[in-house]
Amino acid sequence: MSRSTTASLMAARAALTQTRPLVHCLTNTVVQTITANALLAVGASPAMVDAPEEAAEFAGIASAVLVNVGTLNARTAEAMRAAAGRASADARPWVLDPVAVGALGYRTRLAAELLDHRPDVVRGNASEVIALAGAGAGGRGTDSTSGVDDAAAAAGDLARRTGGVVAVSGEVDLVTDGTRTVRVGGGHLLLTRTTGAGCALGALTAAYVAATGSNLWGAVAAHAHVALAAERAAAVCTGPGSFAIAWLDALDAVGPDDLADADVRDQA
Repeated sequence: MSRSTTASLMAARAALTQTRPLVHCLTNTVVQTITANALLAVGASPAMVDAPEEAAEFAGIASAVLVNVGTLNARTAEAMRAAAGRASADARPWVLDPVAVGALGYRTRLAAELLDHRPDVVRGNASEVIALAGAGAGGRGTDSTSGVDDAAAAAGDLARRTGGVVAVSGEVDLVTDGTRTVRVGGGHLLLTRTTGAGCALGALTAAYVAATGSNLWGAVAAHAHVALAAERAAAVCTGPGSFAIAWLDALDAVGPDDLADADVRDQA
């Protein structure tokens, strides 16, 4: 990792701690608790305002918005449209997590519609990103049937189309703005056995982008923070249950200097 990359990561962690961004999470019902706890652990503040009557108003108050289409219905879809539209109009950072897009038609159509509001970051697995970019079918529900490298071209195309960043999660994460690509390694397999870890990553990405003002380095820092915390949690846990607790503790403990140890590879 270059000195400039190390400096960017350390500065991002310090900025998040100092600014304590308020993240408006329109997310799925399965993951609300772990998402809120992960945001609190890193020093951000969560809010779960998903009423259509309030979503746009709160998006105008929050530091950043997360739209996660995991457990979708007509009411939450209306709220997501309103919040994404307000965030875009106010030039407020927002993150789209296209959960199971490509596998199910309703959410696929909604996610494609939300792209018109130009998300600052799209964060998903390889199959979701490929489907959202219109480059292929989706995976098996929330499970990806494609590898990160399979999604590299689609991620670059999607980033250029939105003017933002696309982050593809996998064994080694890929983060690109359509010109520059950064890989984030590390992490642990137990993340995939912890309900909501990936969805919480979307919220942390929103927090980091708000804190840094950088779509690329905010997304990279969030992925590096989550991966490093996972490695530390795996070293002290005995299984998935204790891992989830240890991971939250590790998210809290990772400071600016610790991110210098993250496995981040800047590919230019």
